[in-house]
Amino acid sequence: MRPTTAWERAERVQVTGGMPTLDFGTRLPYDAYVRTDVLHDLQRPLSDDPGEMSFLMVTQVMELYFKLITFELRNAQERLRNDDVWGALAPLRRTALHLEALNGSWRGLRWMTPGDFNRFRDQLGEASGLQSAMYRQVEFTLGLKNPALLRPFKRQTALHRDLARAYEMPSIWDDVIAVLARRGHDIPREVLGRDVAAEYEPHPAVERAWVEAYRDEGPDNHLRFLGEALTELAEQFGDWRYQHVAAVRRSMGAKPGSGGSNGLAWLERSMARVVFPELWSARTHM
Repeated sequence: MRPTTAWERAERVQVTGGMPTLDFGTRLPYDAYVRTDVLHDLQRPLSDDPGEMSFLMVTQVMELYFKLITFELRNAQERLRNDDVWGALAPLRRTALHLEALNGSWRGLRWMTPGDFNRFRDQLGEASGLQSAMYRQVEFTLGLKNPALLRPFKRQTALHRDLARAYEMPSIWDDVIAVLARRGHDIPREVLGRDVAAEYEPHPAVERAWVEAYRDEGPDNHLRFLGEALTELAEQFGDWRYQHVAAVRRSMGAKPGSGGSNGLAWLERSMARVVFPELWSARTHM
């Protein structure tokens, strides 16, 4: 593909009278850019049930959104590490919008009853959404880290390496807390790098930092804007987890999960791990 300038596009409109180009010597530029041939070759159901196509394609769309969300979060992390709080707001706001679109994907599966799912579920074998490496990238980047979740990927060397790197790297919440420390808030060093487990207790120093950050409602207080961007992101991620639970409850009830978990109960327990915990607990003291 050859880039075109605004001047070239305007000149083409004058030459063609505004009619679109309909003849191309080789491949259509749109297909070349989007790689539609690759995308549309990825849907290969394992059964003859027409509902499986919906399940498969919606799942693939979700995987693409996981990748996009991870990309945006890492962009925001890079800016936060450079102390560019204002610059981090745009990728964080985009992430919240991507999560909103991701959450809308669940509506494409609301038709699925237990009977609908059972018609092709056996074909999936032990395949489970809990095995999504890209979703684990999202969780690790947000700060939801559990070393046990690396084990399913130990035989896939490249995936395991990438996930292990994401696990060891600071989460975006670590980077946010580091920004608070650099902006003069009294944050103990041991606070950084803590995994957000179910038994996680919010740290009073981080809570106090957010209370102080929100006290200034002026237009130049970028920390408050950062807090609100993170709040929207966390709410959308929480909606994703809730809708996942609702979809499982609707399509299979409390049956064991195909990946070996106890399905619904496992997902419900995972929701106890709150993203950006002090950002929420600090609100009690504001």
